[in-house]
Amino acid sequence: MYILSPQQIAKADKATIKTNGITSIELMEYAATECFQWLHQRLQGQNIKIHVFCGIGNNGGDGLVIARHLYQNDYNIDCYVVNFSDKRTPEFLENYNRLKELGKWPTIINNENDFPTVSFDDIVIDAIFGIGLSRKPTGFTKKLIKYINSTKVFTLAIDFPSGLFGDKSVTDKNSVLKAGHILTFQTPKLAFLLPENKEFLNTWEVIDIGLDLNFIENLKPTINYITKEKILSFYKPRNKWSHKGTFGHSLLIGGSFGKIGAITLASKAALKIGSGLVSAYIPKCGYNILQISIPEIMVEVDDDNTLSYFNIKTKPTVIGIGPGMGTQEKTALGFYNFLKENSNPLIIDADAINLLSLNPKLLELLPKNTILTPHPKELERLIGTWKNDYDKLNKSIEFSKKHTVVLVIKGAHTVIVNGTNLTFNSTGNPALATAGSGDVLTGLITGLVAQGYEPQIAAIFGVYLHGKTADIAIQQTGYETFTASTIIDYLAEALLDIFTNEETETKNSEPETEN
Repeated sequence: MYILSPQQIAKADKATIKTNGITSIELMEYAATECFQWLHQRLQGQNIKIHVFCGIGNNGGDGLVIARHLYQNDYNIDCYVVNFSDKRTPEFLENYNRLKELGKWPTIINNENDFPTVSFDDIVIDAIFGIGLSRKPTGFTKKLIKYINSTKVFTLAIDFPSGLFGDKSVTDKNSVLKAGHILTFQTPKLAFLLPENKEFLNTWEVIDIGLDLNFIENLKPTINYITKEKILSFYKPRNKWSHKGTFGHSLLIGGSFGKIGAITLASKAALKIGSGLVSAYIPKCGYNILQISIPEIMVEVDDDNTLSYFNIKTKPTVIGIGPGMGTQEKTALGFYNFLKENSNPLIIDADAINLLSLNPKLLELLPKNTILTPHPKELERLIGTWKNDYDKLNKSIEFSKKHTVVLVIKGAHTVIVNGTNLTFNSTGNPALATAGSGDVLTGLITGLVAQGYEPQIAAIFGVYLHGKTADIAIQQTGYETFTASTIIDYLAEALLDIFTNEETETKNSEPETEN
């Protein structure tokens, strides 16, 4: 599923109107009616006070359509026009007149004295500003937003929370309406997926309003939101004549005294995701642990308690390196020598990323399309500090382009950065915020690359499955008892889930959390 910018959405609206031979009023009527139907299905005529706040642009027009349908279905509703400007769009005016024809005149809010009483048990429908907002709300409009927020009322935002920007960071938190749920049109919005906006929204889902998909495809969007349907298209079915050599040989390098668990988890994940062979290269202190914990893998050893020599005899297809490795001086030197000699595809995590940060010249030694899997602090060490989440994405894009690497930036909505292409994950929940979760992800991606998946696809696929295990398991485990080993335990169910015939998920509830 593509994520479109405000400018791309505006173009898609115009193209749809032209291609389908409809008017903008008709497109608005369809989109807003879909929102009404969503609400109507859930309320079923309940006598709950509903406040519909409309701006004077097209988002306000959506609100007026919803208000009309609510009136016609005998809901307990008050509709308001937030009169922050003397400019009205034609679509707003048309729907304002349609509402008046019913004998339902909206209340005009001209100043703070016109604010209605909103109670905690009411519902607020937010249609004040849409995604095209370019300036922060001021004056009585800002005060209205602050007032609605102060009531803690449930707020349903139509397409976009008022005061939030579609393509830049918030500069005044008091001028953004906090949405309990968002019904957004056609595609997810980038602003919903950025950590800095988490206090302004809770959950959201996409309402298909029938925009021209061919036109959207031709826009060649560079930001994607991954869905089950897309993941299914990535899957490589197995041929009955295959053998273990067909599915590659994963080598996991890492571990140090006290941190053998990290490389154990990564190795087990690579095996479980289907790598034909798996080897681990570890310090001697972990030999018995690996051999007993995972009898299916092979083990090579280095120095007693740390990695120093990187004297690897295995001939792998792909190498995942870093979990539990440490950054000791001998390890850093051995890592440098390893990179100089290595020609295998790499997945770099944890301490191996930290060593790259300590010596950026090592980045020049990475094979093309190396995958790096940093959490936010590790990313900061790589690319430097950022002003906001938009700046972080831009710096990550530049880093990816400069070094020809794939970044897997772990977080609530893990994002895969490959040059200018961004792919946000749709699965996962806070259960993944547990020790070792990132080590498992490294193993999953390594095992997928071993089987022949292209680096970007392996990263997207691995991240999706990683999150899906938590979505499935949480019903039995709860958040607190979920561990990194649980990810591996539920991996089979996550894989099988991509073949179910459920409708493509367009809802966002509990996103993947930084691991």
